[in-house]
Amino acid sequence: MQGVGYRFFVQRLAMRLGISGYVKNMRDGRVEVYALGSASQLEVLRAELARGPRGAQVSEVAEGDARLDEGFADSFAIEHDSW
Repeated sequence: MQGVGYRFFVQRLAMRLGISGYVKNMRDGRVEVYALGSASQLEVLRAELARGPRGAQVSEVAEGDARLDEGFADSFAIEHDSW
């Protein structure tokens, strides 16, 4: 999902919901979102991620557990991978 402003969409949404973490593009074209928040915050985030910004076609949203990284506990960033 690249070229439609998806990372900026996710960052604005997460900040509005009070979620911390990050979003980044992956080499294979997928987008990774690491999100820290309450169950209700994450539920809203997931629904909006599936919808995406205008112009995006989201084919799938997969989720799983991740190790807590307290470095992302206070903000939501757009990470830039150095492929």
